[in-house]
Amino acid sequence: MSDVLEGRRRAWNEAMCAHHAWPEDAPWVRAAFDATPRHAFAPDRIWDWDGEAYVPVDRATTPDRWAELVYAGPRDATVTEITDGIPTSSLSCPSVVATMLDSLDAEPGHRILELGTGTGWNAALLAHRVGPHGRVTSVEASPDLARAAIRNLAQARRGVDVAIGNGTHGHPTTAPHDRVIATYAVEHVPWAWIEQLRPGGDLVFPLGRMGHFAATVADDHRSARGWMHGLAQFMSDRSTPIPAATVHSYTQVRNGRAPDHIRPVDRDITPLRTDANLMWALRMALPDVVYTTDTDQDGVNAWIHDGVASWAVVTTLPDGGARTEQGGPRHLFDAFETAWDAWIAHGSVSRWDHGITLTEHEQYVWEGDPDTGRRHHLPTPAPAPA
Repeated sequence: MSDVLEGRRRAWNEAMCAHHAWPEDAPWVRAAFDATPRHAFAPDRIWDWDGEAYVPVDRATTPDRWAELVYAGPRDATVTEITDGIPTSSLSCPSVVATMLDSLDAEPGHRILELGTGTGWNAALLAHRVGPHGRVTSVEASPDLARAAIRNLAQARRGVDVAIGNGTHGHPTTAPHDRVIATYAVEHVPWAWIEQLRPGGDLVFPLGRMGHFAATVADDHRSARGWMHGLAQFMSDRSTPIPAATVHSYTQVRNGRAPDHIRPVDRDITPLRTDANLMWALRMALPDVVYTTDTDQDGVNAWIHDGVASWAVVTTLPDGGARTEQGGPRHLFDAFETAWDAWIAHGSVSRWDHGITLTEHEQYVWEGDPDTGRRHHLPTPAPAPA
């Protein structure tokens, strides 16, 4: 390992400590990271955002920059694949990887199914945990990524079975599994994942743009229930269209158009930037909408869009008040205020007090209590391709 790469890895490890990113109740996670270098699973070409587009960074020509991106920071992903200008695979940010592994509660000897192999790093970490008496099977939709992962895992001497296929179907030939983990976001949990878990087994998965959940399969195998464990956003299932709001920007959606509607705002908009629980509630209520915030000398400003045709901007004025301008078929800040008020009316529930219930015919996120809390039903998916 070069001195630069070793220095970057050491600084990255120290940053993980400074951010308290190592799970205290799962010391095996840090041990697995130490034994499984991230750079060994990074391709020779990775991608960097230059402010306008993703540009290639090659290890052979810019090794220092390559090492910097591989070991950027606890909350930074490393983009490893671009398709039509959009990231479609990455080495996930290490703090999220560590948190999800902690949520999975894997043990030596477990049989684990992973959906979304990528470059193989996460599967290698799991293989380190389950040891020689366990088994890790990983399913990857991209043949090119799967072949690269197989090479990486072989060089790292990690015994992982990599299968090329649609992760929606799981991997029935190795079921039942003790644990199932998905490394990409789904809008609806495939029932096959739960069918292929043993009763009492755990499933960890990212839900849309929300965060990741951990759910346990009931003894009767007819449902799974669990809690939200983390807030990070993930790339989507390859078989699902990429949400328009994550492809297009506010500027692209507005396209210079004048607003259709202008009005004052009768509330402090600062929580749009400072209250993570409100951010979660808005994301739950309006999953197809994206907003960003910034501050100037007057206060917080927000830009909202749906990636298609509707947009809104909310501006704090010099006198402390605020104003919104909205355009397109949907008045998005009106929708924000409706969702904001509903969240307050139901007790301003913390993001950490949200759970999920999964059955074969119904899936929903609930607030506070699985039986009496307000429910947000997940959309029914289209039939998965064979």
